[in-house]
Amino acid sequence: MRRVTQEDFGGPEVLSVVEVERPVPGPTEVLVEVYAAGVNPVDWVTRAEEAYLGEPPFTVGWDVSGVVVEVGLGASGVAVGDEVLGMPWFPRQAAAYAEYVTAPSRQLVRKPAGMSHVEAAGLPLAGLTAWQCLVDLADVRRGQRVLVDAAAGGVGHLAVQIAKARGAEVVGTASAGKHEFLRSIGVDQPLDYRDPAADPGELDLVVGLAGEESDRRWLEFVRPGGLLVGVLSGIPEELEQDAAARGVRTGRMLVEPDRIGLLGLTQLVESGQLRVHVERTFPLEEVAEAHRVGETSRATGKLVLTLR
Repeated sequence: MRRVTQEDFGGPEVLSVVEVERPVPGPTEVLVEVYAAGVNPVDWVTRAEEAYLGEPPFTVGWDVSGVVVEVGLGASGVAVGDEVLGMPWFPRQAAAYAEYVTAPSRQLVRKPAGMSHVEAAGLPLAGLTAWQCLVDLADVRRGQRVLVDAAAGGVGHLAVQIAKARGAEVVGTASAGKHEFLRSIGVDQPLDYRDPAADPGELDLVVGLAGEESDRRWLEFVRPGGLLVGVLSGIPEELEQDAAARGVRTGRMLVEPDRIGLLGLTQLVESGQLRVHVERTFPLEEVAEAHRVGETSRATGKLVLTLR
């Protein structure tokens, strides 16, 4: 089978497609024929420097959508022939940039029937990041005001829709040219992050997806008792202290495989409350170009590799 690999850390040029043996599922695992694989910032960060996978050689990628073709002893929840999606193994190696991957059966869910494999491949990692922030950590409720930074991005555009589905009023930041897109996904108040006078009003939650400097900017608008979550960069100690002085809680998170979260996301897809916007797809052989495009941070929604 074809799989992307790298022998060194570096730029997109270190990625290459090689032929390797097809993996075999172990107990409680399934083998998935991959139809599409999502591309995420953690992929190019891991490609460029030591993050979660140690020293190369290794294969990046965690988002998969495909079809179960083999089931290991004790695997449950999915069966041969099922169309599935998931984010297996994170932050251990999943090697999702490949024609076949093995995964724990309980880290996958069935793909909604009306959802393409390309859309499904863009959902797991970004969707679970947003879900675990908004639902598990913040417990967003009806009537709250939520600011989603970088709201047109992969995590951001899904976070907006999850917050709206839970009844929140959403402020979303993006360049002015993307404000029409923000409104189309439910943002109540688009803000241009480049406008120094941008005022979101009082906030219950900030979903920080643009880094420490931006998190600090929006902190002053969070009401006492509200929450600032540093999804991208965590919360540095100084910023945490400043927030505490204002009576604002802080949180940091790292996404993890989560079948319950995936089921919540797919239920929103099936009910028409959530859609994955895929800006561009790339065949596996153009994986380096996918990383180059992703690293510009200009993509609206998701980038996806196609294998079938």
